[in-house]
Amino acid sequence: MGSFMEMWDQMGILAKLVVLVLAIMSVWSIGVMIERYITYRKARKQSQQFAPAVAEALGKGNLEEAVELAEQYDGSHLARVVHAGLQEFRAHTGTDVIPGETIEASRRAIQRATAIGIEDFKRGLGGLATIGATAPFVGLFGTTVGIINAFTGMSSGADVGLAAVAGGISEALVATAIGLFVAVPAVWTYNYFTGKIESFIVEMDNSGSELVDYFLRRRSTKHGN
Repeated sequence: MGSFMEMWDQMGILAKLVVLVLAIMSVWSIGVMIERYITYRKARKQSQQFAPAVAEALGKGNLEEAVELAEQYDGSHLARVVHAGLQEFRAHTGTDVIPGETIEASRRAIQRATAIGIEDFKRGLGGLATIGATAPFVGLFGTTVGIINAFTGMSSGADVGLAAVAGGISEALVATAIGLFVAVPAVWTYNYFTGKIESFIVEMDNSGSELVDYFLRRRSTKHGN
């Protein structure tokens, strides 16, 4: 800690500003990582509980119970999709004939819910990707400033040995190290979260398709009667 504080004291104003910017980027990215991880974990856990429960309710033909389950598991991405489709469909459950327009409206509601769910899952990832891409360049800027300070010290001082340029080199190394420290976790977690979102998209699409198929089977049954 002492050596870092000594290097901090030796840094110029511009180099300190670079380090502060990198620190802010690091804190923000860590906050996004934690918040997104909690959100994705909640979505996964609730969806694993919701899927068999709603399948049982729909198997019994109890749409009201299915809607209540979807409202109960509000953190589940599958529940959002199912809830949107059921809300459009259940108003016609008391009729003898289910028109095709009702199923089409439910399909559009499912698509809208899926699109909204995707955007919600992506929230914050754009900034995380930006930090991962730009933090090394911010660190490189700090490195450039440190080298400039080192050469300035060489040109203005009588002593041109290592001691004269040590401060500038320290600034350069610290800025580079912090830039990489900020960028690498941001890139790793961005790629990890992107893979999670892709799996969520597949699950939402499959759930939406299965729900539409259920509506079609229910419509065929009513028509057959």
